[in-house]
Amino acid sequence: MEAAFCLGMSDRSCCFFGHREIEIMDELVTRLRAEIESLIQNGVTRFLFGSRSEFDALCHNVVTELKQTYPAIIRVAYDTKSESSILEEDREEAEKGFTKLFNRDIHLAGYEEVRKPDVVYVSGKASYIERNQVMIDDSDICIVYYDETYTPKQRQISHKSVGGIWTSPNSGTAIAYQYANRKGRQIINLYCPHGTNSTN
Repeated sequence: MEAAFCLGMSDRSCCFFGHREIEIMDELVTRLRAEIESLIQNGVTRFLFGSRSEFDALCHNVVTELKQTYPAIIRVAYDTKSESSILEEDREEAEKGFTKLFNRDIHLAGYEEVRKPDVVYVSGKASYIERNQVMIDDSDICIVYYDETYTPKQRQISHKSVGGIWTSPNSGTAIAYQYANRKGRQIINLYCPHGTNSTN
């Protein structure tokens, strides 16, 4: 299988984005693993990660597991100013240091490459939007967890008036999903209410 994989590599890329909080069930993990492995066997070698959401962490874990079978695949982190990623070559040493410091096992996300796009580093609070767009631009395929009915929690933006002013921000996942559609990317949506299949 590994030999066939090496012969078929075409350096295609897949990015991931999804809601900050998700319901992680065995069915979701099984579908995600099957989708990623199918992509690998069809020439996808680069997997791009951005947000620090639960879905992103799940995808990173699955890709990392599959890297044992397909060592040629590459995990790429796209950072914003407020985030930092650790290259695989530094991860083990950093984990040892943090484990000793906090007196408990600390596991850090490892990557083979870290990208810090200029457009993201000059952005303000919504830099994650630009980061997601750069990832989508650099991808052929997007694996997402997007519920159209999802509404982010309201946040207070002013304390001056009685009770303050509250706003319901747009979902970053919704913004990324719409952008990927406009760009004509293949989208695999793993959010499946009532067991329906949601692959675009």
